[in-house]
Amino acid sequence: MGLFLRLLLLLAIAVGFAVAARFNIGNVVLFYPPYRIDLSLNFFLLLITLLFLLLYFLLRTIRMTQKMPGRVAAYRQTRREHEGNQALRDALKSLFEGRFGQAQKAAKQAANLPDNAGLAALIGARAAHRMQQPERRDGWLSKTQNDLSLNTARLMTTIELLVDDHQSEAALAAVKELNASGTRHIHVLRLALKANQQAKNWPEVLRLVQLLDKNKVLHPALSARLRELAYDDALSNRSHDADSIRRVLWNIPDEDQKKPFVAVRAASAFNAIGLHDDARKVVEKALSADWDARLLRAYRESAAANGDPALLAQIEYCEAWIKKRPTDAELVLTLGSLCLKQKLWGKAQRYLEQALSDATSATLVREAHLKLAQLHDALHQTEQAATHYRLCALATML
Repeated sequence: MGLFLRLLLLLAIAVGFAVAARFNIGNVVLFYPPYRIDLSLNFFLLLITLLFLLLYFLLRTIRMTQKMPGRVAAYRQTRREHEGNQALRDALKSLFEGRFGQAQKAAKQAANLPDNAGLAALIGARAAHRMQQPERRDGWLSKTQNDLSLNTARLMTTIELLVDDHQSEAALAAVKELNASGTRHIHVLRLALKANQQAKNWPEVLRLVQLLDKNKVLHPALSARLRELAYDDALSNRSHDADSIRRVLWNIPDEDQKKPFVAVRAASAFNAIGLHDDARKVVEKALSADWDARLLRAYRESAAANGDPALLAQIEYCEAWIKKRPTDAELVLTLGSLCLKQKLWGKAQRYLEQALSDATSATLVREAHLKLAQLHDALHQTEQAATHYRLCALATML
């Protein structure tokens, strides 16, 4: 419809000019001695119009010719940018598809465009790392050193790749550099946690686990395992004395002190230097919160000396517990062992024989036979003692 209206308007204008020219009887006379040129006004107007159009197109051609080098350069630049951006997209696509060799080729082409050089280098570094080419990976990363806008991205990539390559010291150096720049988001903490775990820097691991737990970004099972490893390292130092063990335990949150693994490690550390009273307190505190067989084994190892009121208190505790768990073989064995140490022969024999009948593992069977052999030895019953020693040896071989 629009085209039809335009044609109609053009025809109307043409008709108008034709009618106006028909009734225009004016003349134009040009004198150039000795010449005289007579023209009709209509023809003169037509010549003026044609001359104007000729000059317009001539000047436009000259102007376009002058602009041609710049337009060619702009076209080439646009083409380079298009090719560079396409190569960058191809590099990312190949990286995600696992075609790491193709990703490096595309990244190399994308790096020809200065604006894409830094990102292309990071893509190339990740691809080279996946292809186990550390030298090429480091070469790609070195190309981003001078690009301040990519400093954080470079360091994050460096840390992640070094952690994956188990180069913990270099990764921690990069973490330190990144922290100095003020970047401390969650992913940095995650990577720092892995690097410190690889370096077995357990105090720092524990600090990072506590930070990440506040943000609820660690799986509870992973958090618990890392805490256990950190506490195990802190409590297993052979150079510990009484004060240092108590200081380590004091720095552990109360809820973690009650966990079986921590309580067992702390009790073992106290038992190793003869602080059985401290060991018993730790175990009793943990047992009040969570029943665990490992705690009972530590409780046996922390038994007080014969005749010590603390040993009688231990026996009373076990007798109270056994009312609630009469078939717990580990608890029955513990009570029998404590009675044996207190020289309550009848009780000791009864509980040890019950533990032997309820035992579900070779370890319990072996220890029950050993305790019964010691009991019969103490009562000078050599035949029965020899039988239990022999059965203990057989259980050890299984």
